[in-house]
Amino acid sequence: MTLIGINVLVYAAQLLIPGLTNTLRYANVGSITDEGSLLRVFTSGFTHSETQITHILFNMYSLFVLGTLIEPMIGKIRFLALYFMSIFGGGLGFLILSTSFGSVVGASGAVFGLMGAYLVFLVKMKLNAGQMYIIIGINLFVGFLPGIAWEAHVGGLIVGAAVGYVLVSTRDRVKQNIQTLALIGIAVALVSVWIIGNAPINSLYN
Repeated sequence: MTLIGINVLVYAAQLLIPGLTNTLRYANVGSITDEGSLLRVFTSGFTHSETQITHILFNMYSLFVLGTLIEPMIGKIRFLALYFMSIFGGGLGFLILSTSFGSVVGASGAVFGLMGAYLVFLVKMKLNAGQMYIIIGINLFVGFLPGIAWEAHVGGLIVGAAVGYVLVSTRDRVKQNIQTLALIGIAVALVSVWIIGNAPINSLYN
């Protein structure tokens, strides 16, 4: 609920202050520009389209549903780790895979990360995952429609699934140290990919 509240407050600020998103450089920008900053990878996950209210409504509804399912299973701290690493995965996916000069905003990367993690939970615990496969498939298909950043969806889904696999595979108390090290490893890998991906860009402007 706190994450939903932050998203709603930021969206209200976007509506009340014209140009806020671009002025404060909150939008994430494609990899072929010189503005793919690490800060944008995260801030873009808390801003939404100012002209399409369905954008934030869908993301917040999905966050509420998935959060209600996942947070009680893994706890608040692990849920936050999953959420923010999925945001990073979505932003990273856009920075690396995008071939346009466009920018992207929205919590979709994080939402897809939650979907990926929950799917892994169901599969690893040998529960019925059929409905989740269908939901993810439909949302991935819709993501390829014009004007939607499918790159962020794919990036978030992959990272969320990876984090989910670590969490469910090390849920025993005796494996907590392994879990912590594995999550740190994923975070380090994400930052490393971001640095390597931005290196050619930075060299052009230095």
